[in-house]
Amino acid sequence: MKTNFQSLIDQIKKILKDEGQNYTYQREIIVKTLYDNGSHFTPEELHDKIKQQFPKLKIGIATIYRTLNFLELHKIVSSISFGSNGKKFELNSNKHHDHMICDECGKIIEFCDETIEELQESVASKHGFVIKNHTMQLHGFCKNCSDKIKNIKEKN
Repeated sequence: MKTNFQSLIDQIKKILKDEGQNYTYQREIIVKTLYDNGSHFTPEELHDKIKQQFPKLKIGIATIYRTLNFLELHKIVSSISFGSNGKKFELNSNKHHDHMICDECGKIIEFCDETIEELQESVASKHGFVIKNHTMQLHGFCKNCSDKIKNIKEKN
């Protein structure tokens, strides 16, 4: 179940107050954009999306970076690292999921597979290990990119 937006904002306001930081409309818009779009964004993509939706809002890329770092520190967002190409951020949901990432176009496909989850628990149990949390990223090529690569190889 998706967290209620107002509950999320209240949680953020409490953290900011406890840390002696200010709650700003810009921070709320960053969270709202992540919440409403349910996608993975680089800070630059998020900045562009906000500028499209709120053209009169003054918000700099540095504010986006600082806010995302703050939200990640407090486990409100999570990120997927693309190495030297930076990170993509998503709002943490209450539902666990893993990611397939296309190394050609950057598409991210979310999935959850109970068989994989059960197998991880079984492997951990065999080693006397208790899983607290995990992330899984499968890297490869999405259907579109793999079809393009296949067509190029067939032509050569």
